Amino acid sequence: MNLNTSKGTGNPIDRVEGKLKVTGMAKYASEFKVKNLVYAQGINSTIAKGRITAIDTAEAEAQPGVLAVITYKNAERLAQYDKDLHPLSTTSIQPVLQSDQVHYYGEYVGLVVAETFEQAQYAARLVKYTYAQETPDIDFEASKGKAYTPTEQSDYSRGNVAEGLAEADVTLDETYVTPIEHHHPMELHAIIGSWNGGNVQAYASQQMIDNAATTIADTFQIDKKNVRVMSPYVGGGFGSKLAAKQHVILALMASKAINRPVQLTVSRNQMFTNTNLRQRNEQRIKIGAKSDGTLTALSHDTLSHTSTYEQYQEACGTVTKMLYKTPNNSVTHRLMPMNLQSPFAMRAPGEATGSFALESAMDEMAFKLNMDPIAFRIKNDTQVDPSNGKPFSSRLLNECLRLGAKEFGWENRPQKPASKSEGNWLVGYGVSAASRRAPYMKTSAKVILELKNDAVWATLQMDATDIGTGSYTILAQTVSEYLDIPVEQVDVELGDSEYPVTPGSGGSWGAASFANGARAACEQALKDLKDKAGETAATTTVALMKAAQLSTLEAEGTAEPDEEYKAHSVFSFGANFTEVWVDKDTGVFRIKRMLNVASCGKILNPKTAFGQIIGGCVMGAGMAIAERTEVEPNFGNFITRSFADYHVPVNLDMANIDVVYLPEEDKIANKMGIKGIGELGITSVAASIANAVFNATGKRMRDLPLTPEKIFVKKEEAA
Repeated sequence: MNLNTSKGTGNPIDRVEGKLKVTGMAKYASEFKVKNLVYAQGINSTIAKGRITAIDTAEAEAQPGVLAVITYKNAERLAQYDKDLHPLSTTSIQPVLQSDQVHYYGEYVGLVVAETFEQAQYAARLVKYTYAQETPDIDFEASKGKAYTPTEQSDYSRGNVAEGLAEADVTLDETYVTPIEHHHPMELHAIIGSWNGGNVQAYASQQMIDNAATTIADTFQIDKKNVRVMSPYVGGGFGSKLAAKQHVILALMASKAINRPVQLTVSRNQMFTNTNLRQRNEQRIKIGAKSDGTLTALSHDTLSHTSTYEQYQEACGTVTKMLYKTPNNSVTHRLMPMNLQSPFAMRAPGEATGSFALESAMDEMAFKLNMDPIAFRIKNDTQVDPSNGKPFSSRLLNECLRLGAKEFGWENRPQKPASKSEGNWLVGYGVSAASRRAPYMKTSAKVILELKNDAVWATLQMDATDIGTGSYTILAQTVSEYLDIPVEQVDVELGDSEYPVTPGSGGSWGAASFANGARAACEQALKDLKDKAGETAATTTVALMKAAQLSTLEAEGTAEPDEEYKAHSVFSFGANFTEVWVDKDTGVFRIKRMLNVASCGKILNPKTAFGQIIGGCVMGAGMAIAERTEVEPNFGNFITRSFADYHVPVNLDMANIDVVYLPEEDKIANKMGIKGIGELGITSVAASIANAVFNATGKRMRDLPLTPEKIFVKKEEAA
């Protein structure tokens, strides 16, 4: 059977846009041919705090091809925040070049526009800035005294943690640290922006099209209907492209100033300073349990940083509130304003980092109780979300743990740490539970039907994006299923703000929201056809088109959560298993095997879904073995500012990753039974690796990444 001719969802067909990508025909934001195009290069500050006292643009302006040098002195006036530490969202305004103030090292302080990319780059280096420097807040320890409660993140509690800890037979109180990380999708952030009279057009690498249009309109204080954003292909995002950033505003500002289209690409170095980051999180976990493993108390207190002008909190305690049955529970988050760029969402924000702390602590507690860590988790399972009292729409966490244990060979795990070896290698097994909210959001779509040569061809339009996840493919399969036509007769058009509105890609809501929006449009088309044809019985789309004497038909549909969805807690669940080998002498460790078992609703396409989980596992491994952005303690710039020193996993770092999906269709989640998987794959992976390292060595490390020198230091301390 040729899988690419299969109808409907559930089939592992190849990506429908795959040929376009491998032949270079799929156009990304910076690749569109636009007449009269010029190029811009952003200029970055070289101090972390202070103000600009003088700017010399003469040499830059005298260079061949230079069309404009824009600084705060001649920049267009934009909308401003009405208060300090404004909560950052995916529709926030992005004022840039509005004052002489510098808030962090690398902040945009200027822009050069020239006829060629090279001319813009060269001239940007010639603009001279003089600063009045101030002492920046860049030290995490020194900033703790300025910590405050975020305005949009209230503390949570149930029961009394102090009493629960007093009732416990065994307690744990430990702190876990995850460092600053950067997103670094393969495609750099980029825009080709045109300002034509009162109309704005932007080819921009954005995950959320409608939100980007809102940001542009609100920042320039123009009517949103005059803004068109297009992003048909996005080369990865991981959250960094959820919101339109300052480079988008800079390009459009420049286009308006010189009356020509402007292309601006954020360089790889600038990706460290101008496209947000994952916060450094210091997380204190307290656990109390009876000797039989019954939890009596669980608290999770997170201390993070934000910028001095915007506020963002990674909600690390999200998982702790709902994953285990705990009568006494508390979660707090505190922020420190620092002279670093604003943090923002990175794949599974809160869950990825919070699960490292929680699932490491659960493993530690199981060891203290002399219990198998899987048995400890199952002992404290709950089918009701303890954070809000709602039943889970479905929760197969125990099944994920049990099946994973069987498939992985958990019975071969050494019960005593540092007791299993292969030559000079110590062998350890680790496990962690995973959960990720599975949102379903209001989504609209249009389907256009054409009857040609006794066959129906369909075009689906929506402003959804494909950030490498397979949106084009699963949507083609969805239309194929509901119209009962081959996938080859379906064309999917995405990423244009002129199409029906969707929530865009992010938060693991894409597949469920987009597919149900497409379903609704197809169902409306069939209803319209039956009404026009006078048919009530089920029949083919071709027959309906003929009976209605139509050659074309357009229909729109909207899908959104119902009351049953709102009455339940809807999550995807999973379990991670890892085997590591640690060299006895050097502390170097290798990941030998990884297994992810996932319970995440109906799988629309196993092939693209496997890619999502595998990618998440690799990214989770990056948290554990390599990724860390270091702040230079004197000047506030990032020491790690290229791929030469910011390390990510490569093939040699990884082992085979097996993925198992539990059969599930959660019809409470939505009519198609779909849940999110994009962020479930990274959640708690780092904990499973850290737990495996402990099982191999008996050395517990609570500070990511788990570098060999840390293992070696722990070994020396133990000696």
